Amino acid sequence: MSAARDYGLGDDYQWPRPPEGGWTADDLDELPNLPPHTELIDGSLVFVSPQTNFHALAIRLLDNALLAQAPEGLKVMPQMTVRLDGRNRPEPDVLVFQADAYQGPGQTWYGPEDVVIAVEVVSKESEARDREVKPRKYAQAKIPHYWRVEQNDGLPVVYAYELDPATKSYGLLGIFHNRLKLTVPFPVDIDLTAIDRR
Repeated sequence: MSAARDYGLGDDYQWPRPPEGGWTADDLDELPNLPPHTELIDGSLVFVSPQTNFHALAIRLLDNALLAQAPEGLKVMPQMTVRLDGRNRPEPDVLVFQADAYQGPGQTWYGPEDVVIAVEVVSKESEARDREVKPRKYAQAKIPHYWRVEQNDGLPVVYAYELDPATKSYGLLGIFHNRLKLTVPFPVDIDLTAIDRR
């Protein structure tokens, strides 16, 4: 049985083989037949597992709430890649970025200088990336805020971080259960218990 079949590809499908030195950020737009939400980490393609209900609901909750609360001059978008450098193009689950960075419907990535908040909703297969690898890379790229969202009894718990420019690492602003309330980078007040409400 071939994993290609899981993606609607034939058993004879040949997965892309990396060139010497690994893939580049530009390759991500050019490679045919990549599964949705493929990321590039250190020149390697990272395929994500099927999304869970919690993951989808948490993205929708935060995307809608941030869209409603972000001030003029900022945009909110789910699941867009950020080109950190030539070998890294992760895809945060929710992105808050400078509105003037939006270049139209064909755009596939944003630069780290445009990003205000990168949000990752942790899944079982992404724990190490979302807890260790991505925060380190986002901090090195000077993204000012990082939110990691974990599940606790079906509800989101948000770990909010702010970049310390002197150490180029994130400091914890708080761990939020039930309600996420912050004043930076702009006033945010989100009822986390509303994850499954319409």
